[in-house]
Amino acid sequence: MLPKHLRPQPHPVNPPNNPRVIVGLGNPGVEYAITRHNVGQRVVAQAAVEWSIPLHFNGLTQRGVGRLYGRSVVLALPATFMNMSGEAVEELVTTHDVQARDVIVVHDDLDLPSGRLRIRPGGGTGGHKGLQSIVMALGTESFVRLKIGIGRPVPEVDPADFVLAPFTSAEWAGLQPVLTRAVEGLACLVTHDVEAAMNRFNRRLPA
Repeated sequence: MLPKHLRPQPHPVNPPNNPRVIVGLGNPGVEYAITRHNVGQRVVAQAAVEWSIPLHFNGLTQRGVGRLYGRSVVLALPATFMNMSGEAVEELVTTHDVQARDVIVVHDDLDLPSGRLRIRPGGGTGGHKGLQSIVMALGTESFVRLKIGIGRPVPEVDPADFVLAPFTSAEWAGLQPVLTRAVEGLACLVTHDVEAAMNRFNRRLPA
């Protein structure tokens, strides 16, 4: 059994004055921009455009502060490499005076079929280096995750190489609807509770 401080905690409806800090995981640099491992950053970058929240370099992140339907929102893209994401998230939590439960981490997931979304209020890391770093920095697993499925590679391909490779042309063609739905999922997490977002966005959509 997990120690008490690592167990998922209840997530109440987000109070209007309590900002939601949304972090899109990935690696910095143009060479990683369209890789599978950076899909979390692409979601948050699209949210920044749709919600009219400009991002600027500040400390260990590109970040912007705005409001969505009256709720305070911080959007952030770590400028650290994936396995050091915890440093950036810890800085955000300290700067914006929030709790781990106010943090939403958007990231790729090998164990989900390509294009599927899954929202969770906490849980393990599944070997994801970015999540491992965040858990170590915050001392808890109780932060919200919005997972973007990228599927697993064929057996002869190393998963580490797979996540750092660019999306295939077919994957890229189908990516925009996934990004759009993920941004809708983030909006639901900002304005409603985690359970409502899970009920709506964890369902498999018809083909």
